[in-house]
Amino acid sequence: MNLARPRVRVRPRLLPPTGARRPHRRHHPRLARHVPLYVVGGAISTALQGVLFLMLREPLTAPLANPVAIGITTVLNTEFHRRITFNDVTGPRARQHLQTVGTFLFYACAGTAALGLLHLLADSPEPATEATVLVTTSLVGGILRFLVLRWWVFVWRRDGGGDP
Repeated sequence: MNLARPRVRVRPRLLPPTGARRPHRRHHPRLARHVPLYVVGGAISTALQGVLFLMLREPLTAPLANPVAIGITTVLNTEFHRRITFNDVTGPRARQHLQTVGTFLFYACAGTAALGLLHLLADSPEPATEATVLVTTSLVGGILRFLVLRWWVFVWRRDGGGDP
């Protein structure tokens, strides 16, 4: 039985000549690419989550519409970030699935708690207010998710051969 840790594969990339890089600086050269793509993907999926929530709220009720909308957008958003934002970097499949489930659970719990708090503070909040609370919760969670995606899920080779 092979107990060696599987290596993470990275698609080949064209890098600038060595002289064009500043190895003495402590920064992540790909971060400038990741942040805008992450923000765009997050904005689209957050808007989609809000729209789905409003569409599903009447037939399902708010507490049920929230996790359904989150489930759909989590799968789409994670796939977008895997393929586009983080250049199809792959790692162990189990970790990718765990990340998707963890993301869903985080947003479902956070959104449900936010909706519950809203309903404690307001007797009958408008659907637009509920959607605003969910979108705000998603935006805060999105910052945390970026950090998890960047430094845990879509990791690069740690043997010095990969470039974050």
